[in-house]
Amino acid sequence: MTNQALWTSSAMAGAMRAARCGGLPDSISGISIDSRTVKPGEAYFAIKGDVHDGHDFVEVALKNGAGLAVIAETHRAKFADGLPLLVVPDVLAGLVDLAHAARTRLGAKIIAVTGSVGKTSTKEALRTVFSAQGETHASVASFNNHWGVPLSLARCPSSVKFAIFEIGMNHAGEIEPLVKMVRPHVAIITTVEPVHLEFFSGIEAIADAKAEILSGIEPGGAAVLNMDNSQFARLKQHAEKAGIARIISFGADKKADARLIDVALHPTCSAVHAEILKQDVTYKIGVPGRHMAMNSLAVLAAASLAGADLALSAIALSNMTPAAGRGVRDVLEFADGTATLIDESYNANPASMAAAITVLGQAEVGSRGRRIAVLGDMLELGPTGPDLHRALAAPITANNIDAVFCCGPLMRHLWEALPSGKKGGYAEHSAALEAQVVAAIGVGDAIMVKGSLGSRMKQIVTALQKRFPGKAALDDAIV
Repeated sequence: MTNQALWTSSAMAGAMRAARCGGLPDSISGISIDSRTVKPGEAYFAIKGDVHDGHDFVEVALKNGAGLAVIAETHRAKFADGLPLLVVPDVLAGLVDLAHAARTRLGAKIIAVTGSVGKTSTKEALRTVFSAQGETHASVASFNNHWGVPLSLARCPSSVKFAIFEIGMNHAGEIEPLVKMVRPHVAIITTVEPVHLEFFSGIEAIADAKAEILSGIEPGGAAVLNMDNSQFARLKQHAEKAGIARIISFGADKKADARLIDVALHPTCSAVHAEILKQDVTYKIGVPGRHMAMNSLAVLAAASLAGADLALSAIALSNMTPAAGRGVRDVLEFADGTATLIDESYNANPASMAAAITVLGQAEVGSRGRRIAVLGDMLELGPTGPDLHRALAAPITANNIDAVFCCGPLMRHLWEALPSGKKGGYAEHSAALEAQVVAAIGVGDAIMVKGSLGSRMKQIVTALQKRFPGKAALDDAIV
C-alpha cells in the first residue's frame, strides 16, 4: 500500500453506485473489513460473515479512525445522518464492483496463482521477486476466496507495476468468477493433488476446477503449468481450448520450458540450477524443500513472461521467507540449550503433509536431538480420509522421523499404522495433546507442527512458544 490516496470518495461511490451520506472525506487511504485493525483514513466495509455482521461494528470502526463506512441499504436506519457513509444494496457486491473498477484502471502486469498446494508460498515468492523491480501489490495472507480476491483487488493502487493475486477453491465454479475479475496476464497452476475430495469425484474433477483460472487470462497471455504433475495433459487441453497464446511448462521433465537441472537441499534453504525459457540460471531460495525449488521454476517463468529481469528475479529469491504457519522457524530456549520449532500449522493436505515431513527429515538436530512430527487431521478428504492418513506412515519412515504425535480421529489411522518405536502420543484434539508435546521435547530436537486449520494445531505452536520463549531461527547461508 502506498501513502497516496487509494480511492477518492467520488470514485468509490461511482464504482459502487452508492448513495452518499454525511461528511465524506475527499479520499481514503485503504480498505478494511475489520473494525479492530482499521487504520485512520481507511474505508470500512461492513461485510456480513458467517459469525459476525460488520454492521454491528460500524460505529467502532469510525471511532477508530475510519474515514467512511460502506453499509447496506437495509441497515441505513441504524445510523445517524451525520456519519460518513456510502450506502449500497449489498456490501459484498459493492466490494466486487469496486474490484472491477480497480482492475479497469490498472496498467500493471497481473499474475494469478492457484493450485492444490503451494498457492500462498508461490504468491509470496512472486511478491519478493517483483518487489525488487518495481512497485508491487499482492494479496495478504491467504485472501483467495469470494471476498478475499475482490478485497485484494480493490486495495490495489493504480500506480503499481506488478500485481499478484492468489485464487483458491474447494468447489467447482468458484475460481471462474474470481479470475474474470482479476483478468491476469499470466496464470500459474502449481499442482493438482487429491484435496477437497469430499466435494469432488476424483483428481480429474479437481483439475477441471483448477483449470477455471485459464478462462480469465487476458488475450496474448500465458499459462504456467506443472509438467511433472499427473494432470498436466488435462490442464494443457483446457489451456488450448481457452485459446491461451503461450502455454509454459515447468518441472524436472527434460521437455519443460522451465526445467530443474539440479537442486541441493539444505535444512533452511536450497540451491537451484535451472533453465528458464532457454536461459541458464543458478540461485538460492531462502526457504527449504524440493517442492519450493519446483515452484520457484514457475515463479521465474512468470517473472520473465511479465517483463521482469530474470537474473534479478533469481537473486531476489534468496530473500524469500516462509509465510505465517507455512514453515516459519522459531528457536525454543531451554535452560541448557535450544530446539527448533517449524510452524506448518496453517493448513494441510496429503501432498503438503508429505512435503513438510520431508523438510523435517532434512532439519538439523543436536547430538541427542530427535525429529518430532506433531500432526493434526487433514480435513475435507471424504471417504478416502482414513487411507490417506494411514499412508503418511511411509514418508515418516522414509525421512527418519523419530517420534510422531497424532491429533484427531482421522490421525488415529496413522497412529495405528506407526511402528511402536515412533509413537510419541495421541489425543482426540489439540488441547489434549498440548501437554504431551510440551513434556516430550528437549534440547536439540526439531519439532514440526502441521494440520488442517480446523484441527487447531496453532494452539500447540503457541503453547511451545510460551513455554520455551526464544527467537526466530536464522537462515544459514549456503557456503
